[in-house]
Amino acid sequence: MNDIVIAGIGQTPVGEHWDLTLHTQASRAVRAAIKDAGGIKPQAMYIGNFLASVISHQANLGALLAEHCGLTGIEAFTVEAAGASGAGAFRMGYLAVASGFVETAVVVGVEKFTDMVGSVVESAAAQSLDYDYEAVAGATPASQASLIQALYLHETGAKHADLSGLPLLAHANAVNNPYAAYRKPISQAAYERSEGVTDQLNLFDMAAHLDGAAAVVLTRADRVPAAVTHPLVRVTGSAVAIDTLALHDRPDPLGFQTVRRTVDRACHQAGILPTDVDLFELADPFTIYGLLSLEAAGFARRGEGWKLARSGDLALTGKLPVLTLGGLKGRGDPLGATGVYQIVEAALQLRGEAGANQVRNARRALVQALGGPASTAVAHVLER
Repeated sequence: MNDIVIAGIGQTPVGEHWDLTLHTQASRAVRAAIKDAGGIKPQAMYIGNFLASVISHQANLGALLAEHCGLTGIEAFTVEAAGASGAGAFRMGYLAVASGFVETAVVVGVEKFTDMVGSVVESAAAQSLDYDYEAVAGATPASQASLIQALYLHETGAKHADLSGLPLLAHANAVNNPYAAYRKPISQAAYERSEGVTDQLNLFDMAAHLDGAAAVVLTRADRVPAAVTHPLVRVTGSAVAIDTLALHDRPDPLGFQTVRRTVDRACHQAGILPTDVDLFELADPFTIYGLLSLEAAGFARRGEGWKLARSGDLALTGKLPVLTLGGLKGRGDPLGATGVYQIVEAALQLRGEAGANQVRNARRALVQALGGPASTAVAHVLER
């Protein structure tokens, strides 16, 4: 199974693409990935998408995207796991190739969030919550994260201003990412005076939902065309775990048990410890989720993720670089596509193609996506 490699990658800039359709974005990313993989033709396409059926009024994306990518006739369907949809689609592609039933698969994550505006899009995003007990009462992903952050501050004694480490780092790293939506650094003062969105969250505590598409081509190492000259990235670990959908059903809302389980399982499969990775592309749809992920993955003690984020150890030159090209906060969060963007960005680091943001001697990466407040977690270990 360790012979499965990422042979090609492709992505479109993240932003508000009013003039681009969902299938146009996806086809651009897929065609770029196939070209990068030496023109190899996939036998299957797995699509990560969360909201197309509601916001874009479009389902059956397998048929739509295969046609527009010039791949009519292949196996194709959509994987949905809220913000982890793209990562789930990547796992499907990995398992398909590992099984031997598919020689080459293309995975594409795509979201067209700007097909609608106003309260309807917030209602759509709230589908990641438990409808009967949370969304129907008016809860949103932001209000849910706000409750979790309030509990975190209460238990740790930290102040809101202390949580700035990850947002500042994300925006600093996004400056040199041409595909990122927010390419300007922010200061501690800007973080502290930022407008409040909820009682606990300000504008810099949550990633913006935007449009975008990213794609990768997966195959076996011996199937990669000789024309491919860039380094290959192996997939050596893959894991998925789920928790209760409703927060009130969890004995420990700050535990993020799915993060711990998937990191442990993916690293065990790869034959490594989490501390053996050279970078960690964690999920930061909200600042608090990124901090809890650092703690659950074992990189920080419980209640001390904010201290690690402010220490400098997570910078590009630190012990464990994270959000190396801006993460969800700096790049933007195209929801169902985010998990594939994370894979593409980790692959760029391992291929030595991250430009000014290149992590020195990067040979092994841990990538983790979240659906909701770690209701679903998907982790992968990638190696050069």
